Amino acid sequence: MLKIGHEVVRPGMYVGDAEVTIPVPEELETVPGIPLNHREVDWYAREYPLETMNINERASRDWANTIRDTHVEMREIRKEHDNLNRPLIMAARLTGDQEPTATASGEDVSEAIKAKARELGYIEVGITAYDHRYTYQSKKDWVLFPHAICLAYEQDFEPTQTIPSVDAEIVHSSTYRTEGAAGLEIAKFVQSLGYRAQVHSPNDNTGPYIPMFVAAGLGSLGACGYLLTPHVGSRCRIMIITTDANVTHDEPVDYGIHAFCQVCQVCVNRCPGRALMRDKVWWRGIEKHKLYFKRCRPVMARYLGCGICMKVCPIQKYGMATVMTHYAETGQVLGKGTHDLEGYEIEGKGYFGPGELPVFEREFFNSMPNGDTENWAFETLKKQAVESGGAVTDEMLAEFKSTLELGLGQSRDNIEMMEMEDYI
Repeated sequence: MLKIGHEVVRPGMYVGDAEVTIPVPEELETVPGIPLNHREVDWYAREYPLETMNINERASRDWANTIRDTHVEMREIRKEHDNLNRPLIMAARLTGDQEPTATASGEDVSEAIKAKARELGYIEVGITAYDHRYTYQSKKDWVLFPHAICLAYEQDFEPTQTIPSVDAEIVHSSTYRTEGAAGLEIAKFVQSLGYRAQVHSPNDNTGPYIPMFVAAGLGSLGACGYLLTPHVGSRCRIMIITTDANVTHDEPVDYGIHAFCQVCQVCVNRCPGRALMRDKVWWRGIEKHKLYFKRCRPVMARYLGCGICMKVCPIQKYGMATVMTHYAETGQVLGKGTHDLEGYEIEGKGYFGPGELPVFEREFFNSMPNGDTENWAFETLKKQAVESGGAVTDEMLAEFKSTLELGLGQSRDNIEMMEMEDYI
């Protein structure tokens, strides 16, 4: 039995559920939240502000959608999701301009907001300061209020265990919509308390939300790049609502996950694209396991959204309390090396058990375009010129002109992107 350094007590997953106690062995203790250097985070935010991949990786986004749409069921799922989700995104965008519907009492409303969120089905809710350092450059002028209500909604267990699959993609999309609709209800509730609220849609992000969830004590950043929450690990969808309400901020928590992921490594070992780094690096002022995007998106595009890193995470499958208790008692990672946790099937490739990974040709990854459409047009022209011995033909210039005009004419707005989709 390992020596326990401290215990974390969390509310039950749903209203009426018993509290859970998560033991954190002394050897897994690091810091509350995540190791970070605020000066570096400030510098990167100032000199290299973040931008959504819908903009700075537009070429690969459009390519990925085209690949996905060759799968008939996936095309229909994406089309249905966009049609049903569009009104939710549009409604969320209007919330920041809506006035309160009552006069504020001046009392702290933190617990009232949390109770309402739990009533609406959110499994985790916490409050922290909105961190503008993580706002996408294209959204800088949109964010209005200083406090972030962080909300996590469970994705159903059974379909998630079939990842990668059509069923998993259906529940993935439907969870976003359920969560988005519930977020609009919370905004109305905050307005009824006499305050303003701005819904940040989970499908129209203003930036990466995970740093604020960590700051609010709702989980830890895992090696897979997902937020690992106490009850369901990465098997949830997250969103935030910003507000000017009178609230109290929660504090970050050391769940032991920052060190545990270095021991576990199941997602790193099982990633079919070998896209997860085994060792942590310092990236934009934060110590983390870095995702290798160029090896992740091609697999996601071709194989039903992938998500294998979610499926094989023991925290997702068994819950943090169960996993950490087992580790404290045995020094072992629950489920590691078993087919129950690590096995998965890839459409057209077959089944892969512990220690087995699919093999892809180099071109599988190299065929994905990078950057925005305009830059990719230029990179393609340069490559063609090099391959032709330096000659630039009229055909090359015509292709470059066509792609450049397409890129310059593309909207950078999520709603307009949906309107432009043709779902081939």
